[in-house]
This record gives sequence, structure tokens and C-alpha cells, in this order.
Amino acid sequence: MFYKTIILFFIALSLYTIVPTLYNKFINRNIIRNFQTDNIYLTFDDGPDIQFTNQLLDILSKYDIKATFFLVATKTLENKSIVERIISEGHSIGTHSYNHKSSWLMTPSETKSDFTQSLAVLSSFDYPVSLYRPPWGMFNALTYYYAKSYNLKTVLWTKSFKDWKIKTPVDYIVNNVIENIKPGDILLFHDSGGDKSAPANTLLAMDILIPTLLEKGYSFDKI
Repeated sequence: MFYKTIILFFIALSLYTIVPTLYNKFINRNIIRNFQTDNIYLTFDDGPDIQFTNQLLDILSKYDIKATFFLVATKTLENKSIVERIISEGHSIGTHSYNHKSSWLMTPSETKSDFTQSLAVLSSFDYPVSLYRPPWGMFNALTYYYAKSYNLKTVLWTKSFKDWKIKTPVDYIVNNVIENIKPGDILLFHDSGGDKSAPANTLLAMDILIPTLLEKGYSFDKI
């Protein structure tokens, strides 16, 4: 009886976490993973960050390109002026949860609360939020349901580059992008989160990647 209970528990847990994640990552056609366009889409998660986001905005402004920022609500509360700058300079913003808690660790009621709290924070800005990206790309059985119920488009990514790790060198990021880039790709980067100083390498990579890709004829757009 004990072992049967354990087995049933893990089956239920898988149905609540692993199965929805695999389905939404690889099967659900309503999830945005790339675009059928000639553009490249830069996206930045886990901010805003008082140290790095403004520097990133300076780089984007220098090359006159737009990007998409998926914001953590608790960090937004601490850095409202940065969010206002993101919006005023023509970039897109989306919600990246209230406090970056994995949906695998949320109950159904906590999942709903995460959406309502994060959207309440972002609603204080003059911007119609319509995008959502789940932390770590993880879903539970209700994540996509609530995103859809709040009229949010769920956005994942085509490629990521481990830029949240401080040990990921700039040339690794740059070379992997240049060697694997395709039109319509959504690229995942971080301007906060992960290892403390890791976004410094991301910024250095952006200052190399953006002009290089522009010279190769690529164009950039926000989601």
C-alpha cells in the first residue's frame, strides 16, 4: 500500500508539472517560440536591474534597436524609473512572474495569485501588458490556462546561451549566436538574475553581437 501511494503521488506530480512543461514547450502551437519573419528578437529576463538594465538600454539606444523585457514584479517595484525608461524608449515588456518562483512549486491558488499580483504591479505603468514568459520555461497544469485567461501570449525562445552563469565567457555567447542564428529567432538573455555579475558579460556580448548582425544584414524587432 505504501509503495502504491508513492507511485500514485509521483504520477500525479508528473501530471501537474513535467507533462504540462513538455507539452507547452514542444507541442502546444499557441506558444510563441519563433516567428516566420526576417527579424531577430532579443529578449531579456529577470530584470529590471539597477546596475545592468540601464547600461543595456544605452547599448540598444546606440544601435537604435528595440527589444523585449520580461520583468519580475518584485524587482519592478524597486526600479520603477527603469521600467518607465524601457517603455519610453519603445521597447516591449511582459510579465515574468511576481517573484520568479517556479510554477512547479506553486499550488493552483498560488499560480492564479502569481498572475494577478504581477499584472497588478505592471498595470501601474501606461502600457498594455500582453506577454508572459514562465520562469525557467516551466509550466504546471494551470500556468497556460491562467496566461490565456488574462489574455497573455506565452512566449518562450528559440535559443538560449547560459548567459546567467558568470563562467559563461563573452566569446561563447557571441560565437554561438553568430554560428546558429536564423531569421525569426527569439534569443533569450538576462539583464538580471542568475550569478550576480553575469549580466556584465551579456552586455559585452551585446556590444559585439548587435553591430555584427546588423553588418550581416539582420534586422531586429520587439515582440
